[in-house]
Amino acid sequence: MRPVRRILVAVKDPQSRSLPAVAKAAQLAKALDARLELFHAIDTPLYADLPSLERGEIDRSRTEWRNRRLAQLERIAERMRRQGLEVSTTVEWDYPVYEAVVRRAVRSEADLIVAERHAGVRVAPWLLHVTDWELLRYSPLPVLIVKTPRPYRRPVVLAAVDPSHAFEKPAKLDQEVLGIGGTVATALRGTLHAVHAYAPLPPTLLARAAEDPGAADRISAETAKWARSRFERALRSAKIPPRRRHLVGRHPIDAILDVARQTRAAIVVMGAVSRSGLRRLFIGNTAERVLDDLPCDLLVVKPRGFPNRVPRAKRGPRVTVIAPSL
Repeated sequence: MRPVRRILVAVKDPQSRSLPAVAKAAQLAKALDARLELFHAIDTPLYADLPSLERGEIDRSRTEWRNRRLAQLERIAERMRRQGLEVSTTVEWDYPVYEAVVRRAVRSEADLIVAERHAGVRVAPWLLHVTDWELLRYSPLPVLIVKTPRPYRRPVVLAAVDPSHAFEKPAKLDQEVLGIGGTVATALRGTLHAVHAYAPLPPTLLARAAEDPGAADRISAETAKWARSRFERALRSAKIPPRRRHLVGRHPIDAILDVARQTRAAIVVMGAVSRSGLRRLFIGNTAERVLDDLPCDLLVVKPRGFPNRVPRAKRGPRVTVIAPSL
């Protein structure tokens, strides 16, 4: 993995008194000796009639709105600069928000995006879809979704690996997950754990196990042995002691959530790929459930060469012209 030298923080509300994503990004920047960029995208629609457009009122409104947001970001940045951090600020009219964040991160050559978790899926499903979920789906860069306000204090970082390479995941993706997990854990003076979930009875062997009552135990033992061998091979280059290696014969969702709770993990690191047929990010229900239920922050990593499908050009403001009433 490449070093984290520039971190882009997607600031949802510059006026908010609580900014956990900004606070945690500052911790990471200080620990990694990285630069920070505070970014806010204005996606609020503008409405105007023809006379207002002709008088240039929309342009003035855009400028005033942007300047207000920029001043708010600067106040946040100034507090961080007093802590010795190098911080820049950017405000742009662009939409949708997830595209704007990815565009800016790519343009500024960021190595990591840090964003605050939006409202829970049960409260506002559309918010999950257009912000957190789409940001994870489309960003070619690692994305840290901050779910909790608790500062990092010698955190446990849990790397979820898949040495069986299910769902067309490339073998090198596990090394990316372990690499950034180890970097973050070391920088924050924490500890790195790893988890691998496997199916004790693979679906292809269920019929055989049903025909022979004793076969289930034999198959489970063989599968566990095979999974452990793969797991240890994947961790060969990672300095993770046996007590921090968690091999779990359960569904990945349950395994990741349970181990995260047992270890009191502060960050879970997962890999994600683009499935060629659908050309969409394939973390599916696993990531959606994990993102929703995980009691800590989530860091999603992509394989090298992950395609960036977000258009390069900014969309600018959304202006709706109101027709005159008759």
